[in-house]
Amino acid sequence: MAIFNLNINGTSKQVDVDPNTPVLWVLRDHLDLVGTKFGCGIAQCGACTVHLDGNAVRSCSLPVSSIGNSEITTIEGLSENADHPVQKAWMEHDVPQCGYCQAGQIMTAAALLQQNPNPSDEEIENAMNGNICRCGTYLRIKAAVKTASKNG
Repeated sequence: MAIFNLNINGTSKQVDVDPNTPVLWVLRDHLDLVGTKFGCGIAQCGACTVHLDGNAVRSCSLPVSSIGNSEITTIEGLSENADHPVQKAWMEHDVPQCGYCQAGQIMTAAALLQQNPNPSDEEIENAMNGNICRCGTYLRIKAAVKTASKNG
């Protein structure tokens, strides 16, 4: 076990965990930030996506020991009132069905738009590739990302 000082959603948090513990489990089990979901455990589905210094990363395979002083942003920290442009566009386009993948989808889309405020269809598809939606709302996801790019 080791003590880690983490910067999560703009707040300093301290955890005492095994250095190999994936960030996903630190968030969910030790900090009660359960918006980030477990999907596959091998960084292939995107349900566990968070931002690390603004970049979308898969937290299920990212050991807490690799974080250092980086800023982690979870879905809970994306906005205070679910008023981030991506979250608003998600609701406008009625994207969620079961909702399980949505935090990861939203975090990936928000990172894309932070880096590229006006992405092409191909750039949206490439960025969102690998975020699996078991309900198949890919067309709505793409439309919401386009709307968010116009309203961001």
